[in-house]
Amino acid sequence: MTPIAPHITAFLQQRLPIERHASDNTCDSYAYAFKLLFEYASDCLKVPPSALHLEQIDSSLVVAFLNHLETARGNGPSSRNTRLAAIKSFMHFISYRVPSAMEQIQRILAIPVKRADTRLVRHLTVEEMQSILDAPVPNHRDGIRDRAMLHLCFAGGLRVSELIGLRLDDLKLQPHASVLVHGKGRKERCLPLWKETTAALRAWLAVRGAVLAPELFANARGEAMTRSGFEYILHKHAHTAAGRCPSLSTKRISPHVLRHTCALTVLQATKDLRKVALWLGHAHMQTSEMYTRADPSVKLEALESVIAPKLRSGRFKATDQLIASLRTSTVMRREHSSK
Repeated sequence: MTPIAPHITAFLQQRLPIERHASDNTCDSYAYAFKLLFEYASDCLKVPPSALHLEQIDSSLVVAFLNHLETARGNGPSSRNTRLAAIKSFMHFISYRVPSAMEQIQRILAIPVKRADTRLVRHLTVEEMQSILDAPVPNHRDGIRDRAMLHLCFAGGLRVSELIGLRLDDLKLQPHASVLVHGKGRKERCLPLWKETTAALRAWLAVRGAVLAPELFANARGEAMTRSGFEYILHKHAHTAAGRCPSLSTKRISPHVLRHTCALTVLQATKDLRKVALWLGHAHMQTSEMYTRADPSVKLEALESVIAPKLRSGRFKATDQLIASLRTSTVMRREHSSK
């Protein structure tokens, strides 16, 4: 039997960050996936997680775990597939460390991902987005900070990890305002900023104070803003904005909805999917194609460029006996009333 603890430690502390140069977010996501897996396996096998062996993590247990994520935890196919990707990555790593487990590994690698329905991306209208941006009251430090965060998140189409990971030296206000974004897969992109966003950021820097954290945005304790902290800020201001824009109360607002809204704004303004991919930092332009399904203007252009086939003219003639009898009754009733 092969203890799994030393191998998972080497995978998370050496393989991912050093050999694969995985980002901190990827390392955290994989670690969380194995936390869930080992807790589930421990509960099923009645052994402590630290006492689990590699041979116990077989394909049947992994499939049961994936089903558990959907049924007990309410995860969707996307989250399920993310956990499966982490497990498969670990199994590739194990294949050359424990060759004797190759058959078990191959069975796990053969587990298919789950296909999900392709739905339109959730996004906000211009009025809804403006209501959220106007919600923070910029007469105190927190309001000025919240306004700057919301403006930058939307204007840059930033992932929440990119927003809270921004450092002071990533922001350049002269000669032209821009921000250096550290994206997924250690890919960087430099984005210019609107004058309104720049003004909001200047106001925040003026009241930021002597914060020890190098990050651009800090919480009330002077520490770096967290993911949950920004999500709380967004939900708070979305609730406030719903008072002026009632349609917001029917929508689920998340940081990624702001990113989708930015993407559609860029697409509608430029009609260029390549620019959307560059703005959002997509590695492949195919990823950006989902926004064309949500943008009606793209389809309207296609509709207007095509000559519609003509309809054949003619009058309807009743052929059904019941309809014909009703029509006859109507004619007879009119003739009788005219006499």
